[in-house]
Amino acid sequence: MLTKIFSWWNGATLGTLFTIAKRGVFIGSDAFGNRYYEAKDTKDSYDGRKRRWVTYNGYAEASKVPAEWHGWLRYTFDEPPTRAPLPRKAWEKDHLPNLSGTPYAWRPKGSLANGGERASAAGDYEAWKPE
Repeated sequence: MLTKIFSWWNGATLGTLFTIAKRGVFIGSDAFGNRYYEAKDTKDSYDGRKRRWVTYNGYAEASKVPAEWHGWLRYTFDEPPTRAPLPRKAWEKDHLPNLSGTPYAWRPKGSLANGGERASAAGDYEAWKPE
């Protein structure tokens, strides 16, 4: 219960959930479990548009928002992906959040985090020596 009151980084707080229940309309969710909302009216808007927001599933990390939902949140698209999904190209990969700092982060060959050893340098490499 205390985490819902004080920890905004681990999902929505009680205040946010209360505001959403009072002022928002559920629009949809994505594959990561993030939930998207739009305001019922333009009461707290400064430009005449309905406010849009996301509540993250777990840790609040902006890179967890897929491109199609990001476009809807930023008013690039009028219709949410639940009503008008973006066409996908054959070469497009699925969205992945930023994995830096996690066990799933990409570690190149020879990286200390990968446990490997770096290949010896090419012949054009000369170590810098102070004079």
